[in-house]
Amino acid sequence: MPRKSPRLLFGILLPLSFIPWILGGDLTTHTAYVVVFYLLLPSLIGRAMGFEWGEMGIALPNGSGWRLFALLFLLSIPVSIYGTTVPSMKEYYPIFEYSGWTDFVLKELLIGLVMLAHEAFFRGFLLFPIARENETLGIILQDIPYTIVHLGKPGIEVPYSFIAGIVFAKMDLKGESFVPSFLLHWLGSVLFDVLCVLL
Repeated sequence: MPRKSPRLLFGILLPLSFIPWILGGDLTTHTAYVVVFYLLLPSLIGRAMGFEWGEMGIALPNGSGWRLFALLFLLSIPVSIYGTTVPSMKEYYPIFEYSGWTDFVLKELLIGLVMLAHEAFFRGFLLFPIARENETLGIILQDIPYTIVHLGKPGIEVPYSFIAGIVFAKMDLKGESFVPSFLLHWLGSVLFDVLCVLL
């Protein structure tokens, strides 16, 4: 297999974007699909092609990454509060049924695993190798499949996910890690689910 070709890596991984989306399943099954197709397989393929972990965004963030995460999380709070006033969003979230607060927490942990795999895939494996050669191209290429996999969710989420995909990518490139977007995506999701339940 040719080594260290960012565009070849992207071309190999791109079809994996849609497999969990096509397969569907309940939360537990979907989590398993996402971990396999967004995390495990890309890790094996990327390493087999000679990419170091850091070259794929798999690293702890630098100071800029932590600061941008904190700032954007604070800014997400009023956006989340507003989101609870959109009927289609309030009806859709949380995406799981739960029997009590313990079950709610366990399912949010599964969502966290889904978010970890999502961000590692789109903002790590698909973004970093190409962005090191051409940042704008890398951001655009990872954002297109990321937006497509949001089709079928409430309509407002499609343009929102397109914008978020750009913001997340810029933040992660500054932070030299996909971790800031993972934390922002997951903790923002948990906050919104809690608000939807309580309000």
